[in-house]
Amino acid sequence: MHLFSAMFLLVMLAGMPSEALYPSPEEGWQIYSSAQDADGKCICTVVAPAQNMCNRDPRSRQLRQLMEKVQNISQSMEVLDLRTYRDLQYVRNTESLMKVVDGKLKVASENPRSLNPKGFQELKDKVNQLLPLLPVLEQYKADAKMILRLREEVRNLSLVLMAIQEEMGAYDYEELRQRVLLLETRLHSCMQKLGCGKLTGVSNPITVRASGSRFGSWMTDTMIPSSDNRVWSMDGYFKGRRVLEYRTMSDFMKGQNFVQHLLPHPWAGTGHVVYNGSLYYNKHQSNIIIKYHFRSRSVLVQRSLSGAGYNNTFPYSWGGSSDIDLMADENGLWAVYTSIPNAGNIVISRLEPQSLEVLQTWDTGFPKRSAGESFMICGTLYVTNSHLAGAKIYFAYYTNTSSYEYTDIPFHNQYSHISMMDYNPRERVLYTWNNGHQVLYNVTLFQVIKTSGD
Repeated sequence: MHLFSAMFLLVMLAGMPSEALYPSPEEGWQIYSSAQDADGKCICTVVAPAQNMCNRDPRSRQLRQLMEKVQNISQSMEVLDLRTYRDLQYVRNTESLMKVVDGKLKVASENPRSLNPKGFQELKDKVNQLLPLLPVLEQYKADAKMILRLREEVRNLSLVLMAIQEEMGAYDYEELRQRVLLLETRLHSCMQKLGCGKLTGVSNPITVRASGSRFGSWMTDTMIPSSDNRVWSMDGYFKGRRVLEYRTMSDFMKGQNFVQHLLPHPWAGTGHVVYNGSLYYNKHQSNIIIKYHFRSRSVLVQRSLSGAGYNNTFPYSWGGSSDIDLMADENGLWAVYTSIPNAGNIVISRLEPQSLEVLQTWDTGFPKRSAGESFMICGTLYVTNSHLAGAKIYFAYYTNTSSYEYTDIPFHNQYSHISMMDYNPRERVLYTWNNGHQVLYNVTLFQVIKTSGD
């Protein structure tokens, strides 16, 4: 079965390039559910490892340890060099004094009577001046022992390097590592270029952190492409104004390196989204959407979502002023809400990110109060049937065809109370806030890809 010249089906397990993505840090390249359908097309699920996988290789660790030893030896040699230079200067300065003492001792030995009390005292004084030379000589002895120890360490290093070389054979390990990194980069680039697919599965939950209250929201920038690695956290759903911004996902996990934004207007619910460096959120006790720019710390635009219910008029099943849910996917910015004319059924509106103008609207026919949460992937709204344990993805509405279907996609609601669930198209994962825990899910998308050989 030739994967690179024939058309094949790929079920892609998408994920974010961070340490939080993989349940086990030792996992590498993996292929799941490899199979062949009736038409001879390959069906598989691929997981790419983190970019630093090679750094966990035992030989790589050995090489790093050897480099540290070499560095320590180099530092010791520098100390020895400086100390030897200093002591040598001291010995040179006392050389003339030693010659004087030596001459006087020779005269005294040849003619003991010539050593009168005055001459004896002078000789004694000269010898006393040489006494500081004794510690220098002792240091020389210690340095000689250190040189022997360093020589032994260098010999051991040579033996280890020879063993690694024999184990690796004719291949250059660093060259192989760079080739693997290049292949990983190309694969991740390919993943970003893949077209949209249909959601067919959700992975087991990956708990990133436990922080905050029972309700809240957390996110990274959903804009494609983007190199922004910041993480934002918004605790609570009622009249909150404090947004914590972390430099990286690692900082968020450790609760360090963050700054605080105090929003000019309080928020309602947990349906916030960050898109292209700005926070989009629902203003408290209104159907107004606010666009807040993080860099300038200012509101760029605010606009009423005409007819949308607010203040727990049409929330999700868990309540929490979740009337208006803002989200983003591969197709842009969306608002999910409902209104009295729509009889409480979920309405989807695609928004223009700069002006917040409604570009197009769909009535899904699904009652919002029966939904636990919802999220958009590739222009399709997926709705869960509960926010509690046992929840599953129960309903899908396709905006490209204005059609819907009932689904049965289970997922593990580990902490039994989800108050936020959003898809990030850049990282292709689901972000959730689950009873004070910040949790990620990988998603499996089904899509047809044509290779360059077709």
